[in-house]
Amino acid sequence: MSGVSGADAPGGVARGSWEIREGDCLESLRAMPDEYVQTCVTSPPYWGLRDYGHGDQLGMEETPDLFVANMVKVFAEVKRVLRDDGTLWLNIGDSYAGSWGNQGRKSERGTLRPINGKMLTPVHDGRYPDAGSNTGKIPEGANFKAKDLVGIPWLLAFALRADGWYLRSEIIWAKPNPMPESVTDRPTKAHEQVFLLTKSPRYFYDADAVREAHQHPDVTRTRGKCAPGSLQENLGKYWKTPNGNHPAGRNKRTVWTVTTQPFAGAHFATFPPKLIEPMVLAGSKPGDTVLDPFSGSGTTGMVALRHDRSYVGLELNPDYAELSRNRIRDDAPLLNTHLEAA
Repeated sequence: MSGVSGADAPGGVARGSWEIREGDCLESLRAMPDEYVQTCVTSPPYWGLRDYGHGDQLGMEETPDLFVANMVKVFAEVKRVLRDDGTLWLNIGDSYAGSWGNQGRKSERGTLRPINGKMLTPVHDGRYPDAGSNTGKIPEGANFKAKDLVGIPWLLAFALRADGWYLRSEIIWAKPNPMPESVTDRPTKAHEQVFLLTKSPRYFYDADAVREAHQHPDVTRTRGKCAPGSLQENLGKYWKTPNGNHPAGRNKRTVWTVTTQPFAGAHFATFPPKLIEPMVLAGSKPGDTVLDPFSGSGTTGMVALRHDRSYVGLELNPDYAELSRNRIRDDAPLLNTHLEAA
């Protein structure tokens, strides 16, 4: 279902349009033409942590290897539909062996929830997997033990690199308000990984769109003697500032401190808009198309549209698909405000 009509075309959809395609993400991706989108910003289901209420969902595989293999298949199709200079921004969380919700906990599925005055059908909150599901069970011969940190983000990152992706950056999402953990034998986990991967060695990345304020803007850099034509000399000439700092700010760092923001509409762990925003701004230009194959509550689409991009979201669960559509429609009155302020 589209929010604004626009004919499909190689390289994306009509400017300012959005669409939530309901169904299996792999099948939906296979139906897309090559080089259809500029960037993909997504947070797939984490392995063994949440049951989102659909028998065909990813994240409920019995082993990490099966989960990673399924993800590689999905992102192989993502790579195909990306433009040659496109980027993938992938947020993925980790798991501890033997600590999943299927250790004797029964899921309590969602109830009707009001969303901006509307009532949706029952929405699955992303509870722990059912007891006996086998998800998270340590398989015989596994190379990890009970209580081990499995390392899912890096297992997936290395598998994607082996499948042809360029692994360009690891970004740490630091959470000032992490989920509480009842542990006393290790630090409380307060971060997740975001990986920047690319289809080609040369790709679009708008560093100026995401520059940060200089920590010490008035401190003059000591350049010393620079060789004629050297990078240092050329940078100094280009910036033309007394202290040698770039006038728009320093290059964005790899630790992003962003507060988690639960959404009352029922999705257990929403993708915070402030985390998504620099990915959209650095990975695309106004008018480009942003893809999220795990659309969830539609936050990626909301952010993309606020910044004059088009959006294609894929969602397996029909309840979440409808939630996404309602959320994006309800945000529509804010779009002009955001675009005028940009």
